[in-house]
Amino acid sequence: MDFDLPADDDPRRLEVRSWLTDHPDPSARALAAAGYVAPHWPRPWGRDADPDEQVIIDQELERAGVARPDNPIALGWAGPTIVAGGTVEQQERWLPGILDGSQTWCQLFSEPDAGSDLASLRTRAERDGDVYVVNGQKIWSTWANRSDWGILLARTDPDASAHRGISYFVLDMRSPGVEIRPIIEMTGGNHFNETFLTDVRIPVDQRIGVENGGWRLAKVTLGNERVSLSEGGVLWGMGPTSDEVMDEVRSIGVADPTLRQRAASAHTETLVIRLLGHRIMTAMKQSGEPGPFASVRKALADEHGQHLMSLVADLGGAEAMLGVQDEHAEFTDPWPWGYLFSRALTIGGGTSEVQRDIIAEQLLGLPREPRV
Repeated sequence: MDFDLPADDDPRRLEVRSWLTDHPDPSARALAAAGYVAPHWPRPWGRDADPDEQVIIDQELERAGVARPDNPIALGWAGPTIVAGGTVEQQERWLPGILDGSQTWCQLFSEPDAGSDLASLRTRAERDGDVYVVNGQKIWSTWANRSDWGILLARTDPDASAHRGISYFVLDMRSPGVEIRPIIEMTGGNHFNETFLTDVRIPVDQRIGVENGGWRLAKVTLGNERVSLSEGGVLWGMGPTSDEVMDEVRSIGVADPTLRQRAASAHTETLVIRLLGHRIMTAMKQSGEPGPFASVRKALADEHGQHLMSLVADLGGAEAMLGVQDEHAEFTDPWPWGYLFSRALTIGGGTSEVQRDIIAEQLLGLPREPRV
């Protein structure tokens, strides 16, 4: 694979610069209409962009100080799944709000007894005419307490095998019967929630794909989740980027040779993860799905985030960890907040152990682990 970046005078780069000259302060809707929010999506929602064009767009938007809508679950997980499995009507209904950031989304997959082994989920959806009646409980529902829509997995055939009896739904989070209870983290903040579903009625036209065919779409979501959780800031897209962490390391200064080596190793990890991202974009362009390399990237990126935040904490010393931990700490005191939050990285979105199982089986061709 050619990892050389497109030249400064590449016609595609000049096209983006020309558009930005004409739109110096573009709205989210204008960015979406130009295909710059999710350029790898097919037209009319994106630009069918190959990896090189995606890199160009990312670089030129960053250079111009233009930010995409902050809508990570919608753009990274829900949108790609609706593109892959939704009808034209469903795409026209939901993708515009996803792209311009006017509608926020959450994911309702994990359950108290179905996290890493997601196919064992117990939430039931029973068909009743033109609706499904849903009962169950979800947990670790990021931003469910402030989302408009949720992507939901529920069991529609309890007699089918674990992977074959699941359907994929879009849930209006304001529906009667939806109860959300915040989970307060050790950071003092709240990203995660418990979601209880009691006789929630979901119209049939909000099912994505065929009944009992949700597991295939779930794999699309999970693959894109593992890409999305590895992009942006080092804390699942939140917090500082790798470059910002290294800027902080430089400002603190590194006198100890062991810490200098740790900083060098972290910088090397950054480069490897970026190259893996390029490879994943190529796979998505060819097949529409990120494939098992998403698990490689997530496994590396999660530990990378922990390495970076631990490095800053060690350089700052004990005093650096004395910041106030409350719901605003992510913004008012990001370094101690980031160190504490980074403990979650190797658990959420599929544990590192699960990622290594996927890598072993799907990339290395090793036999599956024995199951009781």
